[in-house]
Amino acid sequence: MDEADWLAVRFEEQRAQLRAVAYRMLGSLAEADDAVQNSWLRLSRADTADVDNLAGWLTTVVARECLKMLRARRSRREELRADTTVEAPVGDHDASDPEAEALLADSVGPALMVVLDTLAPAERLAFVLHDIFAVPFGEIAPILERSPAATRQLASRARRRVQGATPPQHVDLARQRQVVDAFLTALREGDFDALLAVLDPDVLLRDDSAALPPSAADLMRGARAVAAHALTFSKSARFVQPALVNGAAGLAIVPPGQLIGALGFTFKHDKIAEIEMISDPERLRHVDLAALGG
Repeated sequence: MDEADWLAVRFEEQRAQLRAVAYRMLGSLAEADDAVQNSWLRLSRADTADVDNLAGWLTTVVARECLKMLRARRSRREELRADTTVEAPVGDHDASDPEAEALLADSVGPALMVVLDTLAPAERLAFVLHDIFAVPFGEIAPILERSPAATRQLASRARRRVQGATPPQHVDLARQRQVVDAFLTALREGDFDALLAVLDPDVLLRDDSAALPPSAADLMRGARAVAAHALTFSKSARFVQPALVNGAAGLAIVPPGQLIGALGFTFKHDKIAEIEMISDPERLRHVDLAALGG
């Protein structure tokens, strides 16, 4: 086995761990896959003769990639707030192992991901690496270009925000179904105000369409923008029905004869905090039309 093959084998041994780190940092499986792929490109080009801890080296590389992506995402959001324009949405990802993907997504509760999404990039990195993956502050500090003491303070600040957030409740599918039904009724009736009533003011809309740029993170943020966008599909709402999506109440788009899409929801205080538009055929296999059929 030559050195290139040996590195490929070692990388594959670390891939699941690297993807888990990246997912918790980014909250997006598509972006996590991008970060992991970029780390492989770095590894394949690097001189690793003096690297004693390859797993640690790869974690550092992935963390740097995630930090860069988080900062770019934050910059885009600031531009969106300033311009009130809409960016292109999230790209697709390789769902060749949907069971593993589902387990990974389930391992990080939606409530925690919502809180993590409010943290500054440096806070999120420090908290995720230290509190979730037990990386020492001395190893995190160079990634952030800060001292270990300053890095510790970042993690501590993030930890307080996470601990101060509303603890996740047991999934109440009946209550979720009420919120989703209200959303669907408003959509079918073209009722803008009723849509606003069920949307969190900072609601985020995502899209997994393969036709969209793979590096983009957000399609749209804010209740008024999301409600207005949703109403453009009002005439097609007759093909929408309740379904179980990602273990929560959601909606399936089912014109006669086939399932062509779904809407996954994340809920916060009985309002919709995030909507994911799902069109990837592999992911649609896991949409349960019978569970919440009405």
